[in-house]
Amino acid sequence: MNPRRILTAVAACLVTGLMAGCAGANPAPAETSSPTAPAPAEKPSGEITFWSAIGGMDAVTEKFNSSQDDITVKFQEIPNGANGGYAQLSAALTSNTGPDVVGIEYPQLPQFVANQQLQPLDDIVGEEVLSKYPEQVRGLVTFGDKTYGMPYDAAPLVFYYRSDVLKAAGVEVPKTWDEFRAAAEAVRKHDPKAYLVSFNPNEPAIVAALSWKAGAKWFGTEGDSWKIGVNDETSAKVAAFWQGLVDDDLVKVQPSFSDEWTADLGSGVTVGLIGASWSAAGLKARTEGTDQAGKWIAAQPPSRDAPSSAFYGGTSFVMTKDSKNTAAAAEFLKFLTTDPEAIKARGEVGSAYLAFPGLTEQAKSVFPVDYFANDIYSVFDESAASVVKGWQWGPNWDITSTALKDNLAAVGANGTIPAALEKSATLTVDGLKQLGLSVK
Repeated sequence: MNPRRILTAVAACLVTGLMAGCAGANPAPAETSSPTAPAPAEKPSGEITFWSAIGGMDAVTEKFNSSQDDITVKFQEIPNGANGGYAQLSAALTSNTGPDVVGIEYPQLPQFVANQQLQPLDDIVGEEVLSKYPEQVRGLVTFGDKTYGMPYDAAPLVFYYRSDVLKAAGVEVPKTWDEFRAAAEAVRKHDPKAYLVSFNPNEPAIVAALSWKAGAKWFGTEGDSWKIGVNDETSAKVAAFWQGLVDDDLVKVQPSFSDEWTADLGSGVTVGLIGASWSAAGLKARTEGTDQAGKWIAAQPPSRDAPSSAFYGGTSFVMTKDSKNTAAAAEFLKFLTTDPEAIKARGEVGSAYLAFPGLTEQAKSVFPVDYFANDIYSVFDESAASVVKGWQWGPNWDITSTALKDNLAAVGANGTIPAALEKSATLTVDGLKQLGLSVK
């Protein structure tokens, strides 16, 4: 089946956030009248390759290699997706030289599935493992009736604030949009040099998460056609709210992860951070050495109506089509995503909120949570539990992400967030049509 037909089949299956059960794309095997017992499986052995851009995965690999004698994993660090990691992976898979195991973020996963570059894991890893994942996070890696990835982290949206600054400004942690705007005004009044948070035009995934948590659906299907809602009514309301904050100088427009952004966090120019569970480690690293230890708190993001959340980022580990040693790759996949020893080996470089049940206590034990003034993992629990259902990623997130980056770059100058969404929706439709897809 060619990539266009795969994408169309994926579209037909993506009617809900949980995409299991669509038999059209993956027909069930014919039944046999007299099944025979499978031969005893040989113990996995041999050498496999592993690529990842996530920090600390070299130590995880070393721990796995030292834990047994039969499998050897060769690790290669690659750039993150924004810096060419996916381009490197795509080139390798095109030339049939891809790794056995690699990390792919949830928004990019459908594209690799559609291009037939990954192997389904249901029969290789086994349902006894895969069935333990929560329904919603498993839905992010399931297409048709096949599971193509083992979720590593569930990354619920989290806002971080300086509790001392909120107290000095006379405001509580904001829970609604109105309270958030009032808190931003109070912080500016208390210290004209300070901002509650920054708006990051280089992070389309944040804009997507904010829209998702409000109930938007950027990608959907109707029959075998894709429906694009990047500028739907809900997203437009979110964009208008944030544009109002920008217009009134209540948030600072700056690229996240830039030198200015880092310096502002350290100096107290920005006293809050829009992030996810994984942001705790980066926030600690960027503010350590200042007087901010014990002053940061994690909180659920403010909502327009009832409390809600979304996933911002998150990675799955997959087995590529180029893997010939699938048994060994499956053993390593299970270690990566389900074994407490893997979490321990990665250490405090990450503050991951793991997707596989039962790993939170191990994660808390290796990351110094006492840097924060509240129990951040309980907030992660609350935010993950309130993730709005029904979101799905489209067939090519790169098209939308690139369009948003290009158009959001003008925010704060001569551009607006609503206009960026409008233009990006049009560019998404045009881009998908150029791939030969049916788009409504």
